[in-house]
Amino acid sequence: MKKFLLLTCLVLTCLASAPKKISWVAIGDSITYLNDHKDETGNRVTKGYLTLLTEKHPQVEYINKGYNGWTSINIADKIETLELVKADVYTVFLGTNDWWQGKALGAMSDYEQNTGTKTVYGAFRIITDNLKQLNKKAKIILITPMQRGDFVYINNQKNNTFGSYKAKNDQNLEDFANALLAIGKHEKMPVVDLYHESGMTVDNMVNFKKLKDPATGSYKNFTYPEYTTIPFNPETDEYPYPAEAINMTYDGLHPSDKGYEIIADMLEKKWKGLR
Repeated sequence: MKKFLLLTCLVLTCLASAPKKISWVAIGDSITYLNDHKDETGNRVTKGYLTLLTEKHPQVEYINKGYNGWTSINIADKIETLELVKADVYTVFLGTNDWWQGKALGAMSDYEQNTGTKTVYGAFRIITDNLKQLNKKAKIILITPMQRGDFVYINNQKNNTFGSYKAKNDQNLEDFANALLAIGKHEKMPVVDLYHESGMTVDNMVNFKKLKDPATGSYKNFTYPEYTTIPFNPETDEYPYPAEAINMTYDGLHPSDKGYEIIADMLEKKWKGLR
C-alpha cells in the first residue's frame, strides 16, 4: 500500500511539474507557409521559425496558417473561412505582399473606426477583432515585414520583384512596418520589429546577385547596391542566386536558415512567459 501511495505521489508530482501545453496559431504569408513546405525552397531551408521555436519549447504546439502570396486584406476578407481555432497565442506576420501588390495602407483612423478591407489598417482591425473573439485572453503578437532585396523565385525566375530599397505605388515597405508598430502601441500588443531591429537589411539579404556584366556579357557577382542597376533577363539568364549567394535570405526575399533563426529568437523574446 505504501509503495502504491508513493508511486501515485510521484506520478502526480511529475504531472504537476510538466510544462503546460501552449497552443499557437501562426498567421502569415509564404514566410510562414514555407516552414512546412521546405521542398518549395529548393530544400535550401532546413527549419523555419515555427519549427525552431517549438523544438526549443516542446510545450508549444503550432498550427501553420501561412498562405503563399496572401496579404492582410486577403486574410481579413476570408477570415471566417480559414478555420482558425481558439489558441493561447496568435502571431500575425503580414505586410510584405500588401506593399508589393500596391494595397492602400490607409491610416490609424481606419483601424480605430473599423473601416473594412479597403486598407491594410482596416484589415488588421478585422484580424485582431476576430482573434479576440476566438479567445479574449489570448496573447496576440504582431510581426512586421522584414526588409527585402530583389526577389527571384527559385522555381520560376519569371516571378521576380525589386526590393524595398525603393517605393512601390508611392508607398515604402517601412510604412507598413510602422503601421504594425502603431497598431501594437494602440492595442498594447507586443510587436516583433523585423524591419528595424533584426539586422536583416537590404545590404545583407544576399551575398551577391550573379548577373551578366553589360560591358563584357560574362557573368559576375554584383553586390548591393550595384546589382540594382544591372538588368536581369528571366528568359535567358541563369538563376542569379546560387547557393554561395545565400545570406539572410536564399532568394532575396524568403529567409534562409540564418534568417529564420533570427526571427525565432526575436519572437521568443517578445513571447512573455515563454522563457
